[in-house]
Amino acid sequence: MTETKPSQKRPTLADVASKAGVSVALASIVMRNAEGASEASRQKVKDAAAAMGYRPDSRARSLRSHRSRTLGLTLMLGEPLHAELADALYVEAENKGYELILGATSERRDEQRTMDTLIDAGVEGIIAVSSSLPPAAMAQLASQVPVVSLLRNYSGIPSVLTDEAAGIEQLVSHLASAGHTRLLHLNGGAAVAARQRAAAFNRAIEGSNGQLHGEQVLSGPCEQVAAQALGDYLEHCDPTQMPTAVLAFNDRSALGARQTLLSRGLRIPQDVALTGFDDSEFARLAFADLTTSRQDVNALAASAMGLATNPASKVRTVKHPPQLVVRSSAPGA
Repeated sequence: MTETKPSQKRPTLADVASKAGVSVALASIVMRNAEGASEASRQKVKDAAAAMGYRPDSRARSLRSHRSRTLGLTLMLGEPLHAELADALYVEAENKGYELILGATSERRDEQRTMDTLIDAGVEGIIAVSSSLPPAAMAQLASQVPVVSLLRNYSGIPSVLTDEAAGIEQLVSHLASAGHTRLLHLNGGAAVAARQRAAAFNRAIEGSNGQLHGEQVLSGPCEQVAAQALGDYLEHCDPTQMPTAVLAFNDRSALGARQTLLSRGLRIPQDVALTGFDDSEFARLAFADLTTSRQDVNALAASAMGLATNPASKVRTVKHPPQLVVRSSAPGA
């Protein structure tokens, strides 16, 4: 016969107070980091809590305050920039006394369903990274819970953005100063921010007074699509019109472009310079060493968290400048 052991009860604040030899009221002061306890008492209570594995019951605290102090965060699986933003947002949330509930989306996980799940979980607000939802759907969600859009601009919804145009302008200017006159932009297709970056590329070419020649190829935000798009372009490109620099939509697509260029015996940057956008972990890989436009992850996260925890703010749009990062894939003059 197997003996069944009783499940271990979760330690309570009263248990911690008893072990530390203090009152429950004093233990509560310590665990809330409130004033009114000596350093000696604080240390005794903290030692007791650590020894017992005590953690404050956030659910009970939420019921007492009628606030969950949790925020939902939606992002796309497989996007390195989104992962870096999530890491920075967790830090910002902790600094403000909030918890984050992650709602990941993918090709097999619908974003609308993810949003609904977060709302059902009782979050106080949602930070949506590069949302692909149409404006009407986002407005409907925002009528249920405060929403902050990160990296995509929605009319009437607080949005935190990178100045996409400035990033493209920096890259074009850098390439032009290095002597490149024939530029190819692998655009992001239907991806968030693709239209803004493509338009900025066209403006930069048009503003060069004929000194630069630019082309665009319909591509996408991932390696496979970019590799195929550039391969198809090179297959039919007149050798005399070959671009000397490729501006990929983002760092992931730049890696796809890199694969295609190298497979055709082209050297980077001697034959073709290559740039990305984001300065994600992919750009910093030693074999890629990618020149790119860095999105300020920490500043973006701080602004998004500030708006999410202050839904009454009158600020509707915050825009952060990117920073040119020059590496060996497209060195300067």
